Amino acid sequence: MARRKWSWVHLIGIAIAVILCTGACQSAENTPNATAPVSTIPVTLNGTGASFPLFIYERIFGEYRQTVDPNVQINYQPTGSAAGIQQLITNTVDFAASDIAMTDAEIAQVNAGVVLIPMTGGTVAIAYNLPGIESGLKLSRTTLVDIFLGRLTQWNDPAIAATNPNIVLPDLPITLVHRSDGSGTTATLTAHLSAISPDWETQVGTGLNVNWPAGVGIKSNAGVSAQIQQAEGAIGYVEYSYAKKLGFPTAALENQSGQFIEPNPVTGGNGLADIEIPANLRAFVTDPTGAEAYPIVTYSWILAYATYQDATKGEAIKAVLQWGLSEGQTFSEQLGYVPLPADVVTKALAAVERIQTS
Repeated sequence: MARRKWSWVHLIGIAIAVILCTGACQSAENTPNATAPVSTIPVTLNGTGASFPLFIYERIFGEYRQTVDPNVQINYQPTGSAAGIQQLITNTVDFAASDIAMTDAEIAQVNAGVVLIPMTGGTVAIAYNLPGIESGLKLSRTTLVDIFLGRLTQWNDPAIAATNPNIVLPDLPITLVHRSDGSGTTATLTAHLSAISPDWETQVGTGLNVNWPAGVGIKSNAGVSAQIQQAEGAIGYVEYSYAKKLGFPTAALENQSGQFIEPNPVTGGNGLADIEIPANLRAFVTDPTGAEAYPIVTYSWILAYATYQDATKGEAIKAVLQWGLSEGQTFSEQLGYVPLPADVVTKALAAVERIQTS
């Protein structure tokens, strides 16, 4: 079946509509019980940062207001992890979000202090647009790196065909799409590529922004998704929830055990199982060891101030985070995210208790 092509604006409109619908369309039988206190006065919390956790945050914030506390309005803008960290540092938001935990040097710039709270986990999917190939594409570790290095430029290259003997690959140029903004999704992908390829580590490296050797840069997960959707032969990386909601095919990637694993909440959970969360709640895995582990995974953090001058906002953010770490985790898997393990939830809830008001 031919895939319908959408314009950039149309696709992003669909994504926004899906986000708005997820909260409103949820049936009452799946709505968690209200467990948090109700605010006595209206309060608005403004946050920004990672686009990776957008769908789960929109759902948690929307459900919290609808079922727990109608006085709490939470506005979240998916501007990218780097922008979220910067706006927290400049004190222009009430909270931020990042798929990369803040460094000690960044935290030192925040006068009110910072509390890092892991809120969800997920996978970075390699999505593609190939006519007639809706599933089954496998990418070895070598071919994945070589595509992003720009060494492979045609889809029917023998290197790609070698791991896909049952697929007739088209004679199409590879159109590589990557993020142009400071992105935790980029940091997660490039950390994995560095872990599996000395060439990538020395030539490109790891970070929220890197000097890409090939491809076209687009802002946000939504922007990359739109570019992939409208261009045959395109390939790029997005958080799995975007691929799931927009119906993109995703490649099975070769993991450390030599198995080709597709991204989903179960295989992502297998990858995150390699992480032992330390006391500072900052931990990453760049190349999971499990035989059934998807190889590109990360936690995603809410960045809250350690002290809030506005007591109403401080108590509200604590209540929202506590609810999101408990009842809110029930939404994770259906949206394509990895629910937090029980031990991580316990440590995250303890971190929330460190938030103070003055």
